[in-house]
Amino acid sequence: MSERRIAFFLPTLAGGGAERVALNLLAGMLELDIPLDLVVADTAGPYLDQVPDRVRLVNLGTARVMKAIPSLAGYLKETQPVALLSHMNHANVAAILAKELARSKTKLVVVEHDTLSASKSKLQRSKFLPLLMKWLYPRADAIVGVSQGVASDLDSVLGFEPGTVKTVYNPVVDRQLKAKAQAPLAHPWFAPDSPPVFVAVGRLTPQKDFANLIRAFAIVRQHRPARLIILGEGETRSALEAEIATLGITEDVSLPGFDANPYAYMAHAATFVLSSRWEGLPTVLIEAMACGCAVVSTDCPSGPQEILAAGKYGLLVPIENSPALATAMLQTLETPMDRAHSIERGLYFSSERAVSEYLRLFDY
Repeated sequence: MSERRIAFFLPTLAGGGAERVALNLLAGMLELDIPLDLVVADTAGPYLDQVPDRVRLVNLGTARVMKAIPSLAGYLKETQPVALLSHMNHANVAAILAKELARSKTKLVVVEHDTLSASKSKLQRSKFLPLLMKWLYPRADAIVGVSQGVASDLDSVLGFEPGTVKTVYNPVVDRQLKAKAQAPLAHPWFAPDSPPVFVAVGRLTPQKDFANLIRAFAIVRQHRPARLIILGEGETRSALEAEIATLGITEDVSLPGFDANPYAYMAHAATFVLSSRWEGLPTVLIEAMACGCAVVSTDCPSGPQEILAAGKYGLLVPIENSPALATAMLQTLETPMDRAHSIERGLYFSSERAVSEYLRLFDY
C-alpha cells in the first residue's frame, strides 16, 4: 500500500442526515487530495448519484449490514486503508467485528448520530444493539458523538468514563450548500405576495414527529394565511396525509417527497421548523440557518439546544406540544430575525472544521 487511503462505511445511501454528513466529509477531504473509498453494504438510496466522481465506491452487495461483515473484512485485508470512518450504530458494530476478523491495523473511528437513550427504534436489532455497543465500542480507536448531548448520553448509557466519547460537530456548511441555496425555485407557493411558507425537511418517521408540526400548523392557519411544505419520504406518509385531511388544511400543506436540493426551499421560506422527538445533531437545522432562514425547533435531545445556543439563534419549544410550536411559528412571522446573525451561526458548523478534527483523530 503506497497511498494513504481513508475509507468510509455506511449501510446504504438513503437520504438521511448521517449519509449527508458522510458525503460532506468526503467532499471536504477531496479538497485535500486524500484518496478515498466509500464502502456500502448496499448502494440503495437517493444519494447514490451524489457520491463524488473521485471517490471509489465499493458495494459489498448485501441487503443487511451484519451480513456484510465478511466482505468488509476482506476489503480491509486487501486495501489496508489507514483509517475507516463508520457511521450509525449497527454499521459501527459490523465495522468493529470486520476489523477484528481481518486482524487489520486500520485505525477505526465510529460515529454515533443519535441520542441513544431517546431512540425508540422498533427494529428487532435495537433490543440487543446497546449491549453489543457496550462490549464492542471500546475496541474502536475512537468513538465520536456528533454533539455534546450525544457524546455524554452515550458515555452514560453504555457506562463509559465521562469524556470517553469525543464530540465532533458535523460538517454542514460548504461552498456547495451556498450555491444550491441560490438555485432558482419554481414552486408556485414562493411567488411574490404569496402567503408565508413554513418548511420542514426529514424522513417521514415517528422520530421527526411531523404530525405534531401539522397540528401546530393547523393552529397557525386559524390566525393567518400560511403554507407548509414537508420535504422527505417515509413510512408515516399515509398517516400524515390522513391527519392533513382530517384537519381540513389539504390546500395549504404539501408533501412533495425527497428533494436533493432542500436549500433553495430553506432560502425562500419564512421559517424552517424542526419538530423532532429526538435527534443527534440535526443537520437540517444548521443548513436552514446557513441559508439565512428563521428557525423554530423542539428542544429535543440532542443538538438543538447546542446549535441555537439555548435560544439565542432561534426559538426552542417543548417536544410533542403543538400549541407551543404554533405560538413560536407565529412569533417568527411577526418578528423577523436578523438573517446575517443566523448565517454566521450556521457557518460555525463548517466542513473545514469537521474535516480537520477527523484527520487529527486519524493521525493523518
